[in-house]
Amino acid sequence: MDTIGIIGAGAWGTALAAVAQRAGPETSGPERRITILARELEVARDINNVHRNAVYLPDVELDPAITATTDPARAMDADVILLASPAQHLRQTCQALAAHWKPDVAAVICAKGIEQRSCKLMSEVVAETLPQAPVAVLSGPTFAAEVARGLPAAATLAAESEGLGRRLAKALTTPRFRIYRSGDVIGAQIGGAVKNVLAIGCGMVRGRGLGDNAGAALITRGLAEMVRLAAAKGGKMETLMGLSGLGDLTLTCNAMQSRNFSLGVALGEGQTLDHILAIRRSVAEGVFSAASVTGLAGRLGVDMPLCQAVDGILNHRADMNATIEHLLSRPPKAEDPFANH
Repeated sequence: MDTIGIIGAGAWGTALAAVAQRAGPETSGPERRITILARELEVARDINNVHRNAVYLPDVELDPAITATTDPARAMDADVILLASPAQHLRQTCQALAAHWKPDVAAVICAKGIEQRSCKLMSEVVAETLPQAPVAVLSGPTFAAEVARGLPAAATLAAESEGLGRRLAKALTTPRFRIYRSGDVIGAQIGGAVKNVLAIGCGMVRGRGLGDNAGAALITRGLAEMVRLAAAKGGKMETLMGLSGLGDLTLTCNAMQSRNFSLGVALGEGQTLDHILAIRRSVAEGVFSAASVTGLAGRLGVDMPLCQAVDGILNHRADMNATIEHLLSRPPKAEDPFANH
């Protein structure tokens, strides 16, 4: 895997380019080529000329060997492609890339979400739009800015093919970015999508001043919801106890670096969703995934009251105080994280 294409020049796509470049000399030699496909011409120019992504990751200097382009054909001339575009744009992105996609070139899904309307996982979207591409999923507790700066982090690389998983893990692992392999593509995606919704809920708890106890309770019961949905979809409970489940949930639900958590904090403090979205350039995937997570849960018959509450506040104008009181008034039950209640 001497050449790697990265689709999406946001913060995460840029951070992945930095990781791939650092891994290159250890796995492929110094001639590794990393190309980022950018939507905005000014972003591509910045990466190529001043070796920074001034729009999405301004404080990180990039290796001059990392290049950017707005030409899909150039970015697609690679041994493996990392898909780092926002989840709700992934279908359109893959459709646009299909004509350039070489047979058997792996698609590594780096977006976290469930498609709206269809309620399909990102792997299902890729299977429909790029049937020629072997699929893997990269997920875990990873803030882009920290990864880009080379601070220690770990992630899950899930692939049904063990051989593909080993090759990808070797190609992307560095001493500061550790990859743990998994065969559970479904579980890794459920964790990454649901944690964004729960992070908004945890942010609301913080913004409303409900205390650390309430936040811990939400994380714990939210993990139970995550496990139930993954199991109903065909994922494994053990996956949700790892980096792409509990690890990502713990990170995203406790830090203002999290776009989803900080959005929830602003909502809890009384700001409107329209105002928050209007002043932000980055995408908080949980806003879009709330409806699709609860939609998928409804189709599978899984009870997810916390995610449903967040969806109600975001998408159905439910009153936050009334929603909180409703959750607190639910009948007490036995603590079985895997029971569908």
